[in-house]
Amino acid sequence: MARKGSGEGDPRKTLRLLWRGTGPDGGPRRGRRPRVTVDQIVAAAVAVADRENLDAMTMEKVAGELGLATMSLYTHIPGRAELVDLMVDAVWRELGLPLGAEPRPDGWRAQIELYARRASATHRRHPWLREISTVRPPLGPGLLARQEYLLSVLTGAGLTARRAAAAAGAVVTFVEATAGTEAEHALAERVSGQSERDWWAARQAFWDDTFDPARYPAIARAWQEGGLLPSAAEASADARDFGLRGLLDGIEAALRR
Repeated sequence: MARKGSGEGDPRKTLRLLWRGTGPDGGPRRGRRPRVTVDQIVAAAVAVADRENLDAMTMEKVAGELGLATMSLYTHIPGRAELVDLMVDAVWRELGLPLGAEPRPDGWRAQIELYARRASATHRRHPWLREISTVRPPLGPGLLARQEYLLSVLTGAGLTARRAAAAAGAVVTFVEATAGTEAEHALAERVSGQSERDWWAARQAFWDDTFDPARYPAIARAWQEGGLLPSAAEASADARDFGLRGLLDGIEAALRR
């Protein structure tokens, strides 16, 4: 499945929508109150994508969710590309990471682990997020809050600004990838109606008739010694925890140097 990209809409219009209500012209406008707000449109779009998938999230579907004519949405949001950016930023804001003087867990490692847990939970709630490439991200409050949190944690631990930026990028790349994989396993089970265990049981013949332990001795040994977990979801969670621990160990070694 080809990934869709964020940041493909009109940049001026998208930025104005992302930062609505925060600039000098962000106060209440005079005139008749609109039937629907941008926040309501974004929430409806997220609900459609959560329930079905990102491809199913059309302007027509979102309008139907709100009981409106499709064209009425275009008076608020230029099109689907801009709406996708608003959706991504909205779910990033759900991370709710503590900023400024808000209380945080003790220690920089625990603070990074807090981000990892919340990112994984966000992907589980919104499995369509894994379908969107954010290498050109929506420059909204959600992105900036995440980046501010991670940079403040890592510079506070003692990294230089440049190294903190590199470490934050590594953490985001790893956490988002593993969270997306976990969400994909959950989605596959939900969509197919078949559990992970049943899917593998239906392919037992591969291990009985096709797999050659002599040709793949490392796999055979891992299986015999319990290294291959029966659940792919468990395996990906183990990979996430092991990988994040290794990544944080590397950052800690850099701090000691």
